[in-house]
Amino acid sequence: MDKEIDLYDHSLYINREMSWLEFNRRCLTEADDESNPILERVKFLAIAYGNMDEFYMIRVPGIMVNGQKDNLTNIGPDAFPDVEKFVEIFNSKVGSLIGGYESCWFNLRKDLASKGVRINDIGSLSKEQRAWVDDYYKERVHALLTPLALDISHPFPFISNNSLNVAVRAKKKDGEYIYARIKVPNGILPRFVKIPSESAGIDFVQLEDIVKVNIVKLFQGVEVLGAYNFRVTRNADVKVTIDEACDLMSAIETSLDSRDMGFPVRMMVEETMPAEMISLFGRNLKLDSHQIHKVSVGGMLLTDLWQIANLNLPKLKEKVFIPYTPPEFGEDFNIFDTIKKKDWILFHPYESFDIIIRFLNSAASDPNVQSIKICLYRIGKDPSIIYALEKAREKGKTVSVLMELRAKFDETNNIHLARELEKMGVHVVYGPVDLKVHSKLLQVVRLEGEHLVRYTHLSSGNYNISTAKQYADISFLTANQEIGEDVGELFNALTGFFGPRDYKHLLVAPITLKSTLIEKIRREADLQRSGKKGYLVMKANGLIDSDIIVELYKASMAGVHIELSIRGLCCLRPRIKGISENIRVTSVVDRFLEHSRIYYFENDGNPEMYMGSSDMMPRNLIARVEVLFPVLDKEMLVLIRENILNIHLGDNEKAKELKSDGEYIPVVRKKSEKKLRSQKWFIDNRGIWHG
Repeated sequence: MDKEIDLYDHSLYINREMSWLEFNRRCLTEADDESNPILERVKFLAIAYGNMDEFYMIRVPGIMVNGQKDNLTNIGPDAFPDVEKFVEIFNSKVGSLIGGYESCWFNLRKDLASKGVRINDIGSLSKEQRAWVDDYYKERVHALLTPLALDISHPFPFISNNSLNVAVRAKKKDGEYIYARIKVPNGILPRFVKIPSESAGIDFVQLEDIVKVNIVKLFQGVEVLGAYNFRVTRNADVKVTIDEACDLMSAIETSLDSRDMGFPVRMMVEETMPAEMISLFGRNLKLDSHQIHKVSVGGMLLTDLWQIANLNLPKLKEKVFIPYTPPEFGEDFNIFDTIKKKDWILFHPYESFDIIIRFLNSAASDPNVQSIKICLYRIGKDPSIIYALEKAREKGKTVSVLMELRAKFDETNNIHLARELEKMGVHVVYGPVDLKVHSKLLQVVRLEGEHLVRYTHLSSGNYNISTAKQYADISFLTANQEIGEDVGELFNALTGFFGPRDYKHLLVAPITLKSTLIEKIRREADLQRSGKKGYLVMKANGLIDSDIIVELYKASMAGVHIELSIRGLCCLRPRIKGISENIRVTSVVDRFLEHSRIYYFENDGNPEMYMGSSDMMPRNLIARVEVLFPVLDKEMLVLIRENILNIHLGDNEKAKELKSDGEYIPVVRKKSEKKLRSQKWFIDNRGIWHG
């Protein structure tokens, strides 16, 4: 009898850190792709570079405490059993990506110049342009600089997280070498300083170059031998500690004070910096050599490239399109009547998010609306949602907001909004202390005759008007009273005492979501074993949870055909003979960030589909309140399957397929297949999923 296979064995899993690095490589590929408009390529480079910063701020501190290899976290089936091998491969992949960023930016600078957007070196400027730069330094920059000496009488200065700095090496008249650090004020002034142009196009110089060319004005009486760019990345994974003496908001505010003070996890230095300076900085920051990355003079802090990507040059970007608005959501229709007649799926950004804003504004103004409840996670800078809630309060509605204060890097904004909403008279709560609320929920209760009718919105995306134009998310509007009652019960649990509730339709994490999905995967396997056709699809941002992966392996071994479209991290190894040979994994990185989650089960011709906020990751299934909602209308389900899900799975231009070794290759288009770029198809056919 063959030995039973251990489906939790580490050899069957892709390490999540390696998977993340592969995802970032796919982002970098888009920046390198010359078929993309030039400013879209700049955007992708800014995204890829920013992803690496966040990776080092959030993930690396968790896997390598203080950068020490002997403290490497080694938990879960996806972990590397050989720590030394992990560090070797990890550093190699990181180094390859950093080199890729530099090479990409070098090429992009040339391509931008050919389009009239020039990032100039100071030495290439004309006499008049150089005079302008010197005047700019005198009037705008010099007073903002504070040189900090590094010697016995001056302790090594604190280097703030991801700030851009210039390290200076100089020699005193007595021959003694001295060192200093200057923080570049790119948080106050633009990183790319626009200068007068002497030909068609736009000219820029980099702020640090302006500082470096004027460096002697800060160090009079010594000989400046060199000036070199550097930056330090610190642990920013803040831990919230709550005790009986404080509330959640106070605890989060206290924890945020330490975000920029975390221990250093890496340093990036200009490659020409002398070895003794690198050693000096490394010792003081307690960094090993593998945590110090040498880059070219122009390859640092490329997240500032958003300034270039956002230039108002439409010819250098993707063609703008007008999001579709179904006629039934036009100004001539009552939005409540539209939703009451049938359920609606809206696919953003191909369809306008303004529909959701109008729904909220209509609720605020409608005299029959009694209450509004909403979960806010990331809201962005556009105040439209807040204004609508304020208007609702002014009209006498009961307004309740569950504000998730722990949305990473949005904590400060959410705390500010929570206080502003409380001043308006809005009832603000923060949800369970031990669970982050990631659900996207909005419910309007309206008095119609003698009855209260619930109008509900659920989504895979946040109530963030800016990201609704950049993320591909699915919204659901319904007046179905059973779903409305489920959402009402969930709100009661979130604002009262969170625990098990009797939900008729919703799958709620961490209570029923994971166990129900496992049951449905097992059902497909049982159907396949009984001679029927098993088939399932999961479209998500991440697949890490080992229990879910094991069930997918078992279903594949039973013969179930499985399609997985996982945008980012995927720990499952596909195409392993005898285990996952029936599993295909693809990833689409394109103009919009794929953010929708769709879970489809064929169920022997009686298909089921769930959508919502949850990925297949432990944090979603165990540590967050997440919601998946069913598509109950079978006609709608088929329209979504044929016109959204299958189109996405059929992408053969931007999709990459995951190999069993953890690397991604472009999907190979068969000769019989037409070219299909799913996001372009959605733009060209927006609204077709309404039938």
